[in-house]
Amino acid sequence: MIKNIAAAGFSLLLAACGTPAKDHSLDTLEQRATVEITPPKRQDMASYVDFNASSSYLEKSYIKASINGYLKDMKVKMGDVVYSGQVLFSLVTKEAQAIGNSINQLDPAFKFSGTSHIRAAVPGFIMLLSHQKGDYVSEGEVLAVLSNKNSLVFLLDAPYAMRQSLVNNAAVALTLPDGEQLAGTIGVPLASVDSVAQTQRFIIHVSPDHAIPENLVALVRIVNLYHPNALTLPKAAVLSNETEDEFWVMKLNNDSTAVKVVVEKGIDDGRQVEILAPAFAANDRFVLSGNYGLADTAKVKIKR
Repeated sequence: MIKNIAAAGFSLLLAACGTPAKDHSLDTLEQRATVEITPPKRQDMASYVDFNASSSYLEKSYIKASINGYLKDMKVKMGDVVYSGQVLFSLVTKEAQAIGNSINQLDPAFKFSGTSHIRAAVPGFIMLLSHQKGDYVSEGEVLAVLSNKNSLVFLLDAPYAMRQSLVNNAAVALTLPDGEQLAGTIGVPLASVDSVAQTQRFIIHVSPDHAIPENLVALVRIVNLYHPNALTLPKAAVLSNETEDEFWVMKLNNDSTAVKVVVEKGIDDGRQVEILAPAFAANDRFVLSGNYGLADTAKVKIKR
């Protein structure tokens, strides 16, 4: 009986004193998102537009027969590279073909041949041959087409709306299909526009150290926008909605609180994103990882 009374009294004493309070601050700390942070940085930002340009030889020489006669000799073939003054063809008149040897037999000192040599006026490439050895040709008839080696350019058709961007980019780099890069200079645009596509043709002058085939397509990268000393954040720090018409960042107010700040995005190069507004300070801190799904004024824990 006495033991029962003592046990009951001990229970009442415990109830009066209460149980130890649970430390909710530990639970709150455990519920905080662990995040990595990053500061903003200043750097030059640029956006580019890629165009295709095709190679072309603006000057083509038509090699013509200088006399009526037979094509006695051809010293070139399709695709050959020729130099200025090189003999390309030899023609012999039909009279010489008929009696030339007889005259030389009567008088060897006469040295009659009736042969005319046709030479290249400029260095270039043989693009077309119209005849073969032994053909009879008339004076002025085209024997071959020679592309002037020094007239190589790349032709670029760009929307007229992009005209100012191309005018501002005097020096450009052209990337050939094999990865080779050529330095080019954009010249004055042609004074005509395609009536359907509304594109204007620009001539890009190049000076390659080897032969470039005609109609080769190269990639030309043009600077569309350039913002020097822009304030940027890593792309992972900038979040957006599903339609990508609103962007925001999670900025740290202190070591434990991140707030949502709507921003205006500028140039995005795939790694860094330019922040046009609002203006941030160089010592501001932003959530880099762990920011997805964070609510405004979220409690966070910085990953050390």
